[in-house]
Amino acid sequence: MSEDSFDADVAIVGYGPTGVSAANFLGALGVRTIAFEREKDIYQRARAVTVNDWTLRCFQSVGLDTLLVKDMDPHTLYRWKTFAGKELMRMTVPPSALGQPAAMAIYQPVMEQTLRDGAARYADHVSVRYGETVTAVSQDAESATVTSDRGSVRVRYVLACDGGSSPVRERLGIRLLGDTNETLWVVIDAKVKRWWPDRQILTFWSDPRRPVVDIALGIGNHRWEFPLAAHESEADFRTTDQLWTLLNSMGVTSDDVEIHQHAFYKHHVRRAERWRDRRIFLLGDAAHLMPPWAGQGMQSGVRDANNLAWKLGQVLSGTVDSAAAESLLDSYEVERAPNVARMTAESERLGRLIKMQLSGREKAGLMIGAVVAKLTGRTPPQPLAQGPAIAKGWQNGRSAKGSAIGRMPPQPFMSTATGRRARLDDHLGSGFVLLGDGRDPSTLLSADQRAAWDRLGARYVAVRPVDGGSEAATDLIDLEGVVLDWMRRHAATVIALRPDRFVCADQGDLSVPTGDGTSYNQDGD
Repeated sequence: MSEDSFDADVAIVGYGPTGVSAANFLGALGVRTIAFEREKDIYQRARAVTVNDWTLRCFQSVGLDTLLVKDMDPHTLYRWKTFAGKELMRMTVPPSALGQPAAMAIYQPVMEQTLRDGAARYADHVSVRYGETVTAVSQDAESATVTSDRGSVRVRYVLACDGGSSPVRERLGIRLLGDTNETLWVVIDAKVKRWWPDRQILTFWSDPRRPVVDIALGIGNHRWEFPLAAHESEADFRTTDQLWTLLNSMGVTSDDVEIHQHAFYKHHVRRAERWRDRRIFLLGDAAHLMPPWAGQGMQSGVRDANNLAWKLGQVLSGTVDSAAAESLLDSYEVERAPNVARMTAESERLGRLIKMQLSGREKAGLMIGAVVAKLTGRTPPQPLAQGPAIAKGWQNGRSAKGSAIGRMPPQPFMSTATGRRARLDDHLGSGFVLLGDGRDPSTLLSADQRAAWDRLGARYVAVRPVDGGSEAATDLIDLEGVVLDWMRRHAATVIALRPDRFVCADQGDLSVPTGDGTSYNQDGD
């Protein structure tokens, strides 16, 4: 089928944070993309509250991290506290090795505007149709057709980023598995008028009757989340005066903040039974829904988009054959679903802590952790402390303890042979890169391996110690020894990095991965 028979390579249905992130990632690769968004303006209610280092590293790949961070505030401390004033636990956010702030408070509408402006940089091959509702999606062996209330377009692939109620998912007949907690919560967003003590600390007021989330958002906004009791309903908190009864119970008055919006919602723990239907992929809330306690819902959608975009880029550019293309695209769910499952489980656990509904084992662990922290001066074990990792997928072998496979290396400032300093990813660019510990990694490849990596456009970079000398213009100098130390701790003399900066091969097998097309099983690994 000729290129002219397609209106674009990819259609994105839904232009919220997941869809606009996908547009940026695809746009940076030069993929012809059409996005559909039924609303004309950005949804003004701030839903997500935070982003972390991994998510910001994704945005760094398209040059948006600095712009985004300027409208964010750092999260440095979390605490769990009773209404009686007893602090159950506090966590200091540890510094990140990923080259980005470890945790940042956001204001979602502003963040989304920056992402939309970012996608506009690729106007030559990314177009957005605002105010256009998708009414049907169909597909055949070679294409997919997206029909809206203004016509149809023919594309190669479709990304359904259309939220938890996803009409695309419904039309495909893909079931949404899981449960919804019937407790109704009210979210109150306010503009800060004056500072109050410890406002910057993300506080979970832990109580089995009325637990409250108390969190600073970006650019002078603040949020509280209250569960409604069984005898309460939305009608009890429709007006500003009614909302003030909740805030006043927390000691917050009109001298402190100005309420500017509120909304009601329930917590979901749901996942689509499959995330791919031939040429159509589910991303973000269309594929999975989790409670908000770990702040990972929106971020998981961004990571979905980052994972899938480079794979579509490889397939659409023709650098992989048809059989390898299917395996590569199938690896999207294989890689992302386990991480989403882990984030969901962590979010549920944090929710039980906030509501003081812990199991006996969890209560004992909390008490022991608090005692050890008090005696040693150390912070308790950190939720979500495990860094980004892929258990299996488009990589040579499974991730294992002590192995670099499936992990993301740190990102310190490095120097070129001529002295130009930048973070690691900024030196490496957007494609595949092989890094060698003090050597040119290409010298360890067989002729067939070298030819295969060359077809993918891979670069070969020697990482040199700061007390050594460069031998080639492509060398990078590890100014603080961070990358070399990481490679040696993982017994890796060579690592191959994918475009999303996960290690897919090391000296144990330097072949180009063939991928893993096995469907992810929620009850499996």
